[in-house]
Amino acid sequence: MHRSIATVSLSGTLRQKLEAIAAAGFDGYELFENDFIQFNGNAKELRRINEDLGLSLDLYQPFRDFEGMPDAQFARSLERAERKFDLMQTMGASLMLCCSNTSPLVIADPARAAAQLHVLAERAAARGLRVGFEALAWGRVTSLYSQAWDLVRRADHPNLGLILDSFHTLSLKDDPAGIVDIPGDKIFFLQMADAPLLAMDLLQWARHHRSFPGQGDFDVVTFLEKTLQAGYTGPLSLEIFNDVFRETPNRRTAVDAMRSLLYLESQVQERQAQATSTGARKAAPSVTLFEPPPVPTLSGLGFIEFAVDEAAARTLEAQLLQLGFHRAGRHRSKAVVLYRQGDIHLIVNAEPGSLARSRFDAHGTSVCALGMRAADPEAAAARAVAMHSRRHDSPVGPGELRMPAIVVPGGNLVQFMPVTMDAQALFAADFITEAMQAEAAAPQAATDVGLQAIDHVALGLGLDQLDTWVLFSRAVLGLEPGESLELADPFGLIRSRGVANADRSVRLVLNVSLSQRTRTARTVSVAGTGGVHHIALRCDDIFAAVERLRARGVRFVPISDNYYDDLPTRLELDPALVARLRAAGILFDRSAAGDYLHIYTEHPDAGPFFEIVQRVGRYDAYGAVNAPARMASQAQQP
Repeated sequence: MHRSIATVSLSGTLRQKLEAIAAAGFDGYELFENDFIQFNGNAKELRRINEDLGLSLDLYQPFRDFEGMPDAQFARSLERAERKFDLMQTMGASLMLCCSNTSPLVIADPARAAAQLHVLAERAAARGLRVGFEALAWGRVTSLYSQAWDLVRRADHPNLGLILDSFHTLSLKDDPAGIVDIPGDKIFFLQMADAPLLAMDLLQWARHHRSFPGQGDFDVVTFLEKTLQAGYTGPLSLEIFNDVFRETPNRRTAVDAMRSLLYLESQVQERQAQATSTGARKAAPSVTLFEPPPVPTLSGLGFIEFAVDEAAARTLEAQLLQLGFHRAGRHRSKAVVLYRQGDIHLIVNAEPGSLARSRFDAHGTSVCALGMRAADPEAAAARAVAMHSRRHDSPVGPGELRMPAIVVPGGNLVQFMPVTMDAQALFAADFITEAMQAEAAAPQAATDVGLQAIDHVALGLGLDQLDTWVLFSRAVLGLEPGESLELADPFGLIRSRGVANADRSVRLVLNVSLSQRTRTARTVSVAGTGGVHHIALRCDDIFAAVERLRARGVRFVPISDNYYDDLPTRLELDPALVARLRAAGILFDRSAAGDYLHIYTEHPDAGPFFEIVQRVGRYDAYGAVNAPARMASQAQQP
């Protein structure tokens, strides 16, 4: 497909926006009128920039408050349109967007509106131009695409067609199924936008909270599918009004934008393939859609790698040994040590000059890489590259294992591990294991405290990274987002959203701080662009694990007695269980599917800390109701 984006979707000057759009691989763009009005150049110069960058100017927009007006206002609007046509011809734009009328002067007379649109199309045709009519969700008379199509059909002019916008349709909960009945050649342009489901004024929602497809909650896949089934073959474009995007570096936003369109196309392509395989009859799109390698089949986090300096390496080792880990191996060629407990593998990288050290400026402790088990590691990396992620190849020594790796948003790595290779064989390729086991102070059985697996990893992100990570998780890793929550830290609000695969073997929790004073915000400032906030380790008996850990000197975040006094007022619990929770300092949550018990280790700085968790039944969340108690307790620590 021909891929396009509106300049209003990006930050920067017009030239900077166009350079970012071209760098991300777009074919063309929509020119938002204000961007041209504020451009320090003329229409001829803009045309030269387009030619230099290899971009087509697909749409000039918007032309407002035109149809259904009294005669005097209509005459003035025609003069205004002629001046816009002058500009379009000079800059090389052939299509103008006319959005439905929001003026209090508009007359609710379809015949008048259609006749005026016919005149506008006739004026455009005389210049070799076309006009696309779009229904604004807040249009005074015309707000639905079916109403806009009725006016276009009544006007009956070859140079007048319909412009569809997913936000205007889906925000009103209008059914896009009727789009398939509109002739494809009368749909002149398609604008896509997603959005979170918000209960707020429609205009404010539209102008401040749209997002790229895959970042929100709208069914944009069905919307695109219905439009293509109608026979549409024109540009697939993005028109996104979003306050955060207006502040975010435009090159990064443009990459997200392209990734969102590729993901959207791939989702429609996948639906078409499924329909074909099951014999279901669906009209095939008349365009070629993007078809990347399949979504990876992930089956757990195989390891977490920390970047440390020498001092931090000693501190982290002491902490891991306290937590019951044993030193399982030393890297064959690098200053890297492997620690293990159950199916948990933690790698501590103190190698001078490594990507891990340079990425985090060699200070403190930060997570630099996650190892994800994949059924086909090479295919997983290939999908990531196809979805505009960058591949990373680390230097390896003789006989060492090369695992496909990608750079994730913010600069960390995800390495894809072969699920067919057991952990011992996998790490034996890179680590000398037998010697390290002999050096261990005690055998694993004596040090183990019952921690079995990595339950989830929580990331602290900058506010401008949350949507990026939601899209990346969906498009690249095949993880689906859960509910978006707001949690109360003593110094501000934390917005939190989990993403996970279908069998919940891979879970990430994405946290952003709306304040600069929270612990989450400090995590972002330490890592530069955000990083792992804490690591949750799962066990089968949290009471036994905590008892053993306390005996080993592990200190946990103290929880107020008031929390335990309140707990039985919220949940119907056995008093004996409440007493046991209180004595152990363990937090508790319950859902209809099961229970969640968890506790957090103390940590004196803003680096990662650990959470010990036990899931009972089919509990599927992260104990968010207890987050304020944990954050308040951390804030009160000396």
